[in-house]
Order: sequence, then structure tokens, then C-alpha cells
Amino acid sequence: MRVLVTGASPGIGGATCRRLAELALLKGEHFKLAACDITETDTIVILANELRELGAEVLILTGDLGDPNIPKSLVERTIDEFGGLDSVVSNAGITSPAPLNDLKIDQWDKLIAINTRATLLLAQAAYSSLKKSKGSLVAVASMSGMGAHPGMGAYSPSKAALISLCQVLAQEWAADGINVNTVSPGMIHTPLTYEVYENNKMAKDRSALIPLGRVGEPMDIANTIGFLLSPEAEYMTGQNLLIDGGFVGSLYSHIPGLPRSNS
Repeated sequence: MRVLVTGASPGIGGATCRRLAELALLKGEHFKLAACDITETDTIVILANELRELGAEVLILTGDLGDPNIPKSLVERTIDEFGGLDSVVSNAGITSPAPLNDLKIDQWDKLIAINTRATLLLAQAAYSSLKKSKGSLVAVASMSGMGAHPGMGAYSPSKAALISLCQVLAQEWAADGINVNTVSPGMIHTPLTYEVYENNKMAKDRSALIPLGRVGEPMDIANTIGFLLSPEAEYMTGQNLLIDGGFVGSLYSHIPGLPRSNS
């Protein structure tokens, strides 16, 4: 299994790399991973070494996905190293909170470039190799792309566009045997949300809103990505899987004064 994962730093990306390595080990497959991030940090080196101990072949690649030349470069270097590509996980993303009324055009452009355009460019570069391998592409979107998230600037529009982009790719690539899906995380503990959840009251208040009673962990998303890249999901394409503990679907339960059963 030859996989490229962007945003392979701690959080969802790192958990996904670990999960895919574990699944390959369980199946007795040789796992080849291109772990991509903006810079080569100590954490990604530690991750790579952990995966190598599991028998994986790991290539660390770096580059800013806001640069339109980087996605193609990452894919080409991966294919050169591994002789092909079976799956792409487009996970890298950024936020830049701001009311739309105050949003600077460069903020808008940067989020669209990294959160949306990068997946298109990765897909274009990987297409021929994925067609040969009858492979898969999974992009990490967000529950914020499924509805209005005020105060988050271009984040919601960029993730909504990402979901739509992957649905179009799924239709255009279906005849080639490539499946394309998105995963939309809800509230998840990651390094980016550390400051929120180190506040115990905030963590408890958020958990109380989620029907399953807890904020999600990166491995909750990694498990879903692992499934989408597996043979068990080969008949699934063009889908957006919301992984949020039931939060988005619980909207009506928060309306004051709802009738209750007397039984």
C-alpha cells in the first residue's frame, strides 16, 4: 500500500499515518508512506521512526501547500520513490477566524488555496497513478463545511467547496475505478484546539452538547479514513462522512420548551 498523507503532523494526520500502518501490519502488507508537512519537525521525525519500527517505509516530504507548485511536486516525488501511488489523504488545512465583513482578501485566498485548491492539484497530479492502481482519495473537510460557521472567515466556504470538489471528482473518476470521499470531523482534540480543551469548563460544556458525551479524538477520524481506503469501501464514492458524535444532528434537542413524553 503506497499512500501520501498531507498535514502529517500530530493530530488527525499523524493518527491517520499510525492507523494505516497498523492496518497494513494486520494484513501483512508492506506499507509505504509519504508523510508531508510544511516543515520537517521533531514530531514528524519521531512519527516516521515509530512507523519504521512497525515495518513501514517512510518518506518525509515538506512544502507549503499554498504554493501551487508544491502539490504536484509532493505527488511526483512520492511516485518516483514508491513506483506508484494507491491512495492520497488530503488532510492539511488551516483556519483564520474573522468576521466576513473584516476579512482581508489575502486571508480568503490563503484558506481557499490550502483548504480547497491543494486537493484539486494533488488530485490532478495523482490521477494517472491512481487510475493504474484503482486507488482512492480522501480529503478531510469539516462539519463547518456543512453549514454556516460565523466568525470563521473563509473556513466554512473553503470546506464546503472541498466537499463539492470531491463529489465532482468522484463522478468524473468513477469510470476509472477511483473512489473519492470526504470526512467531516466535528469537535476534535488536536494540537490546534489544545488551548480550548485545556480549559476544563469549556471541555465539559462542549462534551455536554455531544450526544455521545465526549469530544472526539484524532483516532476517531483516522479509523474512518482507514475504512475509506480499505477494500471494504471500494463501492463507496462521492460521500461525505460526518464524524461528530451526533452533534450536528442534535440541533432540535437544544430548543427550549420542546414537549416531553409523560411515559
